[in-house]
Amino acid sequence: MENNVKVQRQEGAKVCLMSPEQLRNKFPWINTDGVALASYGLEGEGWFDPWCLLQGLRRKVQSLGVLFSQGEVTRFITSSSHMQTTSGKGVTMKRIHEVHVKMDHSLEYQPVECAIVINAAGAWSGQVAELAGIGKGPPDTLEGTKLPVEPRKRYVYLWHCPEGPGLETPFVADTSGAYFRREGLGHNYLGGCSPTEEEEPDPGNLEVDHDFFQDKVWPPLAHRVPAFQCLKVRSAWAGYYDYNTFDQNGVVGPHPLVSNMYFATGFSGHGLQQAPAVGRAVAEMVLEGQFRTIDLSSFLFSRFYLGEKVEERNII
Repeated sequence: MENNVKVQRQEGAKVCLMSPEQLRNKFPWINTDGVALASYGLEGEGWFDPWCLLQGLRRKVQSLGVLFSQGEVTRFITSSSHMQTTSGKGVTMKRIHEVHVKMDHSLEYQPVECAIVINAAGAWSGQVAELAGIGKGPPDTLEGTKLPVEPRKRYVYLWHCPEGPGLETPFVADTSGAYFRREGLGHNYLGGCSPTEEEEPDPGNLEVDHDFFQDKVWPPLAHRVPAFQCLKVRSAWAGYYDYNTFDQNGVVGPHPLVSNMYFATGFSGHGLQQAPAVGRAVAEMVLEGQFRTIDLSSFLFSRFYLGEKVEERNII
């Protein structure tokens, strides 16, 4: 935690470390048993409604002339060329020329010609990448390495607790993984906990497991905030993380072998926080890529490729 705070301060975040005694004094409702240290954001902290942010961005770009088309990508039309790495290994380069999109409520598809494809399909970006042939080659090779992003289901619960913490309540993340924050002004709270790898729920549906709250979320919450021993769950929902199984961080940038597919995915639950910066970064990458040759060894995506990275060579 000390190292994390050091990095955050270097990046300009106003954050401090608190001892258990300092934590108790500032937030008397917290049980500090088992707490060695706490990190607390002093300013620039808060939360916002992601749906409202998304709708605001959509309306703005629509006013600037962007056209949204709702449908499912079913196929990519590509051309191929065969190249060699500096070590003499052969690789097949692809370029996407056309995307087939199956329109909603229709049996037809719409062919869309394109110069650039941005794969920002979230939890389904791995499936979209496979449609472009990514990961379809021999195992343990560059061509056979899949985009390591898949859907993971997460539950969010809303509960009421008349004696719960008041307006000074920050977003709290416990060492157990349980988290909560205040929701509105009526002693309502929102939170949850990520399951272990062994407990991952089936992502095939969005049904909520209420036993998960009783067994995994409530006990650590009630331990950390004794007032939560008396609470009542009012509602819950489930949603998807675009989960990066490699390191739970975002995959940003062009693919080494599909030259005009760029990625903005795999953020594993913190994509909304990074989305505005990532969107700008990808736009700048695309623009820069139109005017220079590209050294494949510099691609962020190459970190997934098991030693089979295409070595320094200008090929475009």
